Amino acid sequence: MKAIIILLSLSLYFINPSFAAMNMNGMIMDETGMIMNHNPDKLPKGCKAISETVDITIRGGHQFAKDFDGKMFTYDKREWQVPPCALVNVTFINEDDIRHQFMLHGLPGYLYPKGMFTIELYGKGQKTASFIAPHRDYTYYIHCEVSQHTEKGMKAQLKVGKGTGDLDSILGLSAAKTPALYPINHSIYSWLSLAISIAIGFIIIGFGKRWLKR
Repeated sequence: MKAIIILLSLSLYFINPSFAAMNMNGMIMDETGMIMNHNPDKLPKGCKAISETVDITIRGGHQFAKDFDGKMFTYDKREWQVPPCALVNVTFINEDDIRHQFMLHGLPGYLYPKGMFTIELYGKGQKTASFIAPHRDYTYYIHCEVSQHTEKGMKAQLKVGKGTGDLDSILGLSAAKTPALYPINHSIYSWLSLAISIAIGFIIIGFGKRWLKR
């Protein structure tokens, strides 16, 4: 469905450039990317007014993962903290030539359909959009939903107020909930199994050499 919307947007752009930016069901799209659930003025329940305006610039790309073994992508920072009821203006800059997202989960569904605020860029470039933080202390999950990008390091957190602790597996901040490596129990059975495997290997190689000599 998303691909159809993108193709429609691009086709309208070539017909008439005034259609280059489109707003469909809370989605603002053009040929460079997409913004979902931009909200600069509707207050969440419990917020009587905007408490503060916070401007955040976030960069995403391969270069920021170089210090983390086994990771390919991440954000230049992976934690932000804002006051409850703050208007948060997010500028997301994609440093790569491939698609990346800044996707925040857990916002109130009555203001943000599916609880999400998203900025997506199809390649190098930047976009700015806004959301208003809820009134309670909470730690919100941020990631790139492109296939395997979260697993490869593109994960972060936003703490509203004091937050509710750290999420797991945030590069440079918190340990993985499920370790990538597991200790090996070197019991007599594991050594015996290894010896048998090596012996079988030598037998197979021996038979192979005899077969080749025929």
